[in-house]
Amino acid sequence: MLSTTVIKEIIKVVGKENVLTTKEELLCYAYDSTPRAFLPDLVARPCCTAQIQKIAKLANEHLFPLVPRGAGTGLSGGSLPVDGGVVVDLTRMNKILEIDEENLVAVVEPGVITFQIQEEVEKRGLFYPPDPASLKTSTIGGNVAECAGGPRALKYGVTRDYVLGLEVVTPDGEVITTGGKTVKSVTGYDLLRLYTGSEGTLGIITKIYLRLIPKPEAKKTMMVVYDKLDDAAQSVSRIIRGGIIPVTLEMMDDRTIRCVENYKQMGLPLDAEAILIIEVDGPQILLDSQAQEIAKLCQDCGAREIKIAETEEERESIWAARRSVSAAVVQIKPTKISEDISVPRMAIPRMVRRLKEIASRYNLELVIFGHAGDGNLHPNILCDQTDAEEMQRVEKAIGELFKAAVELGGTLSGEHGIGMMKAPYLKVETGEAGFEVMRRIKEALDPNNILNPGKIFRGDTNG
Repeated sequence: MLSTTVIKEIIKVVGKENVLTTKEELLCYAYDSTPRAFLPDLVARPCCTAQIQKIAKLANEHLFPLVPRGAGTGLSGGSLPVDGGVVVDLTRMNKILEIDEENLVAVVEPGVITFQIQEEVEKRGLFYPPDPASLKTSTIGGNVAECAGGPRALKYGVTRDYVLGLEVVTPDGEVITTGGKTVKSVTGYDLLRLYTGSEGTLGIITKIYLRLIPKPEAKKTMMVVYDKLDDAAQSVSRIIRGGIIPVTLEMMDDRTIRCVENYKQMGLPLDAEAILIIEVDGPQILLDSQAQEIAKLCQDCGAREIKIAETEEERESIWAARRSVSAAVVQIKPTKISEDISVPRMAIPRMVRRLKEIASRYNLELVIFGHAGDGNLHPNILCDQTDAEEMQRVEKAIGELFKAAVELGGTLSGEHGIGMMKAPYLKVETGEAGFEVMRRIKEALDPNNILNPGKIFRGDTNG
């Protein structure tokens, strides 16, 4: 619990109207997009870097946790206040400060919605590519903290590839700037990469310099249907080896296809083992030939059916199938545990088989979809969090699926982060030595464990 003195000091910093303390208000900050929930002691809504500095200094003086939060769309429990304390809601810091068309840089505050940045830069013929599924609701600060990806990561990369500079408030209330508008910088340690993806455990991001690129002229989309998942995986490898890098190369397995078709009758083939959704972009003059070349490669790999969109309406119809997945799968059971493993592309069929074996062994509902082009799969376990016995089986299955991913040369997380949900499994990938290096970095930069405690390193939280 926070003392009356601390609460009064925080009110002095941000104003009474920007401090939330009632249970009803705090409940809104107790959860994210995971099934877990933890009540904070207080929510502070600062409007500037100076206010965050003062709150951080108070936290170090009185030793209470600070939990940075954007829109709460995370899938790993990264913004959950597992030890109570103060949630620092960054959504008031929501200005696009500058769009520098000459240097191809946008300067933004952390609370700006990612889609708003994309809309603004596209008005100027520019492009900010990272596109997490939550882009219309998630904040850019949260995207940077998690190093968010998305379908376009195959061609354009993830959030870290577009972060040129950061302003960060350190755990003890100092402000540092790392990077800026320059494309190159090798001045000392790469703090930019350290803070990007650090999940709010090392500093609070207060300003972001984003790299922009020219907006592609046009795009072409196709849906490819397969009787065999292995043929779909072979197609993925052949396409990329063939020299054309699609913007997106999405996969849906047989169970996902059936879920979507049952939810929203779209004419999807219920007997298919896999569907690929492939999109290319670039100069209009090249797209038809690229689409035909990809179609030929898919055909050679055993594709049963190929549909190339000729109109925007047909393109939207293809993407509607992929966008409907999340809404479709929750019709089966009330709780969706969304995981985020990544494996080498040619290991996808083996990984899918391992996942289905694990689900069968623990008698669990499982759907598999994801970004096949970069091997990033989203196995979703469908369950009921009020069923304690089922949730025990879920926990065991999750441990096995992480182990399987690492055994196949993969990783626990391609884009969702570790947070609290994956913290118990981190050493499966890093080993003791790698884990210890990370822990020492955290200890050096945040010796009082003020910032976002219970994330990445601790796996013993219960809530």
